[in-house]
Amino acid sequence: MSVDPPVIVWFRQDLRLADNPALHAAAESGRAVLPVFILDDESPGPWRPGGAARWWLHQSLASLQADLHKAGVSLILRRGRADEALAQLVAETNADTVYWNRAVEPWAIALERQIVAGLEARNVTVRSFGAALLAEPHSVQTKSGGPFKVFTPFWRTLQELPPFAPPLPAPRSLRPFEDISGDTLEQWDLLPTSPDWSGGLREAWVPGEAMAQAQLEAFLAEPVAAYPVSRDFPDVAGTSRLSPYLHWGEVSPRQVWSAANSSGLGHAMSEGRQAIRRQLAWREFNHHLLVDFPEMPDKNWKSSFDAFPWRQDSEQLAAWQRGNTGYPLVDAGMRELWHTGWMHNRVRMIAASFLVKHLLIDWRAGAAWFWDTLVDANLANNSANWQWVAGSGADAAPYFRIFNPARQGARFDSDGGYVRRWVPVLQDLPSKWIHEPWRAPADELAGVGVTLGENYPAPIVDHAIARQRALAAYAETKAHAAA
Repeated sequence: MSVDPPVIVWFRQDLRLADNPALHAAAESGRAVLPVFILDDESPGPWRPGGAARWWLHQSLASLQADLHKAGVSLILRRGRADEALAQLVAETNADTVYWNRAVEPWAIALERQIVAGLEARNVTVRSFGAALLAEPHSVQTKSGGPFKVFTPFWRTLQELPPFAPPLPAPRSLRPFEDISGDTLEQWDLLPTSPDWSGGLREAWVPGEAMAQAQLEAFLAEPVAAYPVSRDFPDVAGTSRLSPYLHWGEVSPRQVWSAANSSGLGHAMSEGRQAIRRQLAWREFNHHLLVDFPEMPDKNWKSSFDAFPWRQDSEQLAAWQRGNTGYPLVDAGMRELWHTGWMHNRVRMIAASFLVKHLLIDWRAGAAWFWDTLVDANLANNSANWQWVAGSGADAAPYFRIFNPARQGARFDSDGGYVRRWVPVLQDLPSKWIHEPWRAPADELAGVGVTLGENYPAPIVDHAIARQRALAAYAETKAHAAA
C-alpha cells in the first residue's frame, strides 16, 4: 500500500481497463492509483440514467470492481455531486493529481469546467483525455471550418483523417493506495425490487468489459459478413448488439474501429466491416452534433418545427408505450424494448415514426420513454435519432417518409417470426395476416384464438387517414415557416 498521494482516476462512461487513456496515464506514472465512480444524480438534471440504464450500471460496476481488483486496486464508490465528491476525496487522500476521460453531454462539459477550476485553485493537477469518440469534437469540420450538418460529407471527412491511434492495452497491475471508505453497490438501489421487472434484461444481457470484447469478437468472426443486409431483419441475429457496451464504455469506438479494420478478408467480410464502421461514424456524427448544438435534446434542431401542431393524447401515448397499437410490428418492438431494454434498429425507426407521424405525438415524449427503458440510452443518439425520424433534426428523413407498419412488416419480417415472438397471441395467425390481423377473416381469427379488441387491440388509427393527417400537419408547418 502506498502512502504517497495517489493519482485519482474518475471513471464515468468508460467502464473498462483496456483503451482507457486516463487509467493508462495513471498507471504509467508509477504512482498509486485510486479509481473512483461517483453516482451523481444531481448534475445531469433530467438526464440522470433511466431505470434500464441503472440496472446496466449496477452490473457493469460490479464487473469493473472485479477487473480492478485483479489488477491490484479497489474501485471507490461515492454518491453525490461529482465536484463535491472529488473535492472531498482529494482532501481525504491529499491527492495532487486527478485524471478522467471527457464526456460530451452539455451538462457534463459544464461540470468538467467547474471541476477543473475548483481543483486547480487547490493546486491539483488535472488531466482529461478523449476516450468516448474516434475523433474529438471540432476536429472534423467543413472546409469553411464549421460543424457538419449532413452525415455523408462528415463520414467522408472522417475517413480521410490520419489513422486513429491503436487501442491502449489494459494495465497488467496497478499500485494500490491505502484503504478509503466508500459505498457498496447495494446501497445505491440501482436494481428494481418492487416489482423486479429486470428478468428479461438478465436473460438478454451480460454487462461488463469481458462480455463486450466477446460480443465484438463473435460478431466480427462471422455475422459481420451478412451485416449490410441482415441488420434490417429483426428476426435474424444480424446486428452487433454493441450499443449498450459502447454507451457505458465497456468497449471503445476505437477498439471496434480497429478490430473492424482487419485486412486480408473476403469481399463480404470487407463490406460488412465497412458497414459497421459507417454505423460507428453515425454515432460519432450524433455526438459531434450534440457538442455543437447542446440544446438538441430539448429543442427542435430546425426551429421551423416549433410551430408543428403536436397532439396531446395520453391514451394513445400509453398504447404505444405498452405495445398495444394494433400494429403488430410496432407492438412487437415496444414489447421487446420493455422486456429486454433494447429494440432492433429497423423497428426503432418504425415505432418512432408511428408515434410522431401516425399519432402526431411530440418526439420528445418518445425520446423520454426510450431514455427510461433502453439499456443503451445515450443522449446524443437518442436525441439525434428521434429528431431524424421526426424530420426536425440534422440531415433528417424527409417529412413525407411515413412508414406503413404493415408493409414494413411484410418486407422485413415476412414470415412474422419477430411478431410471433413478442406478440404471442398472434403466433398461430397465418403469415398472410400476421402484420394486418384486422384484415383477416373472422373465422381465421377465431380459429387461432384472436379476438380483436379483447386479447389484441384493433388499430388505434387508420394508416391512410393518419398519413394524410401527418402530411397536412407538415404542410402547415412548412407554410408557417415560409410566412
